[in-house]
Amino acid sequence: MPERLFVCTPSKLGAYMDCPRRYRYTYIDRPSPQKGPPWAHNSLGASVHTALKNWYAVPADRRATASVPTLLKATWVREGYRDVELERVAYRKALSWLDTYVAGLDPLEEPLGVERTVATKTAVLAFNGRTDRIDARDGEAVIVDYKTGRTGLDADDARGSHALALYAYAAQRVFRRPCHKVELHHLPTGTVATHEHTEESLARQVTRAEDTARDIMAAEKAVAAGADPDDEFPTNPSSLCGWCDFRRTCPAGADVPGKDPWAAVEHLERASG
Repeated sequence: MPERLFVCTPSKLGAYMDCPRRYRYTYIDRPSPQKGPPWAHNSLGASVHTALKNWYAVPADRRATASVPTLLKATWVREGYRDVELERVAYRKALSWLDTYVAGLDPLEEPLGVERTVATKTAVLAFNGRTDRIDARDGEAVIVDYKTGRTGLDADDARGSHALALYAYAAQRVFRRPCHKVELHHLPTGTVATHEHTEESLARQVTRAEDTARDIMAAEKAVAAGADPDDEFPTNPSSLCGWCDFRRTCPAGADVPGKDPWAAVEHLERASG
């Protein structure tokens, strides 16, 4: 019998690459261990992403910076903040980022896709993923990913992004046009980190994804045959443990000081002060 394809998204593959135990807690164990509280930085990122998605959903003649406050207010996610004051600071920062970013967009330019799912298959994978935006430029598709994190990004970040490469590989097949350029748009700094892939570099990233999928399927088979799940999906202690949703459940994270849900956005308050 042929091997079944491994159904995956970039986040699913990334979870295993970061920590096999986190992958198990997220995708295998049922019921899944209880997660910690929601993160404020995730709420902030989701609010900004949805506002930009909705900006493209309105008619082109209504796409203007004046519409940004209404769009952000309608999509604002309030979870994870320390208090109302920090939430207000984050909201004002997000609004300023969006004002600046939208001012640089051509309202008449229609992307190939916004929050568009692209999918493809290989000999090992049944891959799908949702891109923030796919632009059409000079006959090619360009992958655009919005970022709202604290630190700036550079070309190495764009080049090393496994998810962006997989999006580009899938977009070529969905839109039947070349797709080699990937961009990280960092809204807090207004910078764009760009990388131009080759067919060879995309193929290497696909091979990496297939190797990861094979590792996951081998571990799942071993567990099904009676192997210890803890051995097959080991912990991978790192600086990420303090941010892990399953820190309180995981033996590697139980002794690691946890981050406050609002820790990644407190710098916004200091900057505004």
